[in-house]
Amino acid sequence: MHTLEQLRSGALAGVRRLDLACSLTELPDEIFELADTLEVLNISGNRLSDLPHQLPRLHRLQVLFASDNDFSVLPEVLGDCHGLQVVGFKANHIAQVPPKALPPALRWLILTDNALATLPEALGQRPALQKLMLAGNQLQTLPESLQAAQQLELLRISANRLSGVPQWLSELPRLSWLALAGNAMGWTFSATPDLPGVPWSNVQLGALLGEGASGHIHRIQANGWPQPLALKLFKGAVTSDGLPADELAACLAAGQHPALTTPVASLTGHPTQAQGLLMPLIPAGHVNLAGPPSLQTCTRDVYPNGFGLSDALALQIACDVADAVAHLHERGVMHGDLYAHNILIDPALGEARLGDFGAATQLPANQPDMCRQLLALEVRAFGCLLEELAAHLPLPSSSPSSAGRALHDLAQACLCLEPGDRPVMAEVKRQCQALAAGSCR
Repeated sequence: MHTLEQLRSGALAGVRRLDLACSLTELPDEIFELADTLEVLNISGNRLSDLPHQLPRLHRLQVLFASDNDFSVLPEVLGDCHGLQVVGFKANHIAQVPPKALPPALRWLILTDNALATLPEALGQRPALQKLMLAGNQLQTLPESLQAAQQLELLRISANRLSGVPQWLSELPRLSWLALAGNAMGWTFSATPDLPGVPWSNVQLGALLGEGASGHIHRIQANGWPQPLALKLFKGAVTSDGLPADELAACLAAGQHPALTTPVASLTGHPTQAQGLLMPLIPAGHVNLAGPPSLQTCTRDVYPNGFGLSDALALQIACDVADAVAHLHERGVMHGDLYAHNILIDPALGEARLGDFGAATQLPANQPDMCRQLLALEVRAFGCLLEELAAHLPLPSSSPSSAGRALHDLAQACLCLEPGDRPVMAEVKRQCQALAAGSCR
């Protein structure tokens, strides 16, 4: 984090990214002295309610984050910033998005946790739009113009007031990651068994293992449980993906599977009434398959430089994840965040596990046609994963390996631009298993 003193002294001359959180009520004039280099401006965590008309002077600006401020209207001056691609105004009080506020090059828009009841039709007239995050608002409908958003790949509309899913949504050719739980759609769900409860008094909190958008994960010891456990303590607020209660419902509907990190018990009696889930502790040796998307990649995960997979490990990852996702789809659950960064692998044992149900949606049991259409979107997400696995196989000097060609071919079927022509996950699972079996001969 930078300071006002650094900015005003000239110590930040030439920076490409500026992070300022110091109770600002207006942008300091000195920011404009960085116009020839500044590409990323993060002014989250201040008390701003407007932006100056001279903002387009930052002619190299590509990314603007202004979350946790006091904006009630998305500033129209953003639309005059012709290079601006990423706009983030999470957790403000925004109730209005003027059409002029949407930059022409808009690629990624974050308006999570605001007060929006409507969005302008101009949103669907931004041809580069790939990622749209709108969870935790008051939206009753989506702009019809979004059916023209041919590049849209990720959409978060959980925890709004939508009464239905528009038909065109399931026909978007590249939509792969969708979260829409927590809307008043009148859906009927299949009955799910309750988890056993573990009182807080029986839990001994251990080391913090990680933190996600919806909660903290600790290693714990729980009286009466023979195996080591991890506890996910929910933060309780709306996240970029939706509400903790919807994540819990999706976990219960998912049930148990060896390639899923689903809970075995729920927490009761927390002193602050926090919700929590107890899950089997992932054995040592497991690592994330990749890192989350960057500002540059937008919707695709980032792999370490030099990262590679053997044919056998890539095929096993494909089999394990396909098995897990087919299990979810059979139970009417759309994971919503099927990404390599949510997959843990053990390179030594050759196994993979899919986790993080924060964006999961439990689909209605009595609407099979709609379920099939929505689940076809997630098949494309699996196709993206297969494409990435194939890209990280060792390349012989002459041509790709047979495993690489097979994964690439299956990926293309999953990535079909006509969602209705994609294979269902049960068939994808069968093909992955056939590929793995063939490679062992």
